[in-house]
Amino acid sequence: MKHLKTLLLVAIFTIGLGGVANAQKTAHINTDKLLAEMPATKSMKAELEKLNKTYRDDIEAMYKKLEAKIKKYEAEGKSQTQEENQKRAVEVQQDRLKISQAEQAAGQEMQKKYQEKTLPILKKAEDAIKAVASERGIIYVFDAAPGKGLIVYDKGEDIYDAVKSKLGF
Repeated sequence: MKHLKTLLLVAIFTIGLGGVANAQKTAHINTDKLLAEMPATKSMKAELEKLNKTYRDDIEAMYKKLEAKIKKYEAEGKSQTQEENQKRAVEVQQDRLKISQAEQAAGQEMQKKYQEKTLPILKKAEDAIKAVASERGIIYVFDAAPGKGLIVYDKGEDIYDAVKSKLGF
């Protein structure tokens, strides 16, 4: 009987501590807002916009050159032989293809640059979130950005300002 009481007390004590251990601290942060306000993100956007403008200007120059060539060929078309006009038509078609390929290459290059520049920014934000969570004893951090799945976050701790200061902005 005495062993039963001791066993019962141990069981109650263990269950009680288990409940305390399960009271895990949670927090939330709007990562979309954090990333948008990071200085690195702002400079990345400016750099990518500059690069995109360069590509657009180059492609626009190719279009203008092609338009001038087409006008010239159309004006001279009646005075040229059928064979020469066919060569010119092929040349124009090849120029259009080059422009299309340049547009495609520019898009791919922009996407590649975006990914290259974004990964370090995401890593930096993630490291700061982990550091703040660790400092505050937070076990779970949920993303409170719209569409990320967290619906109710009124009672959890918002660590946005702490992460922002950890990042130095």
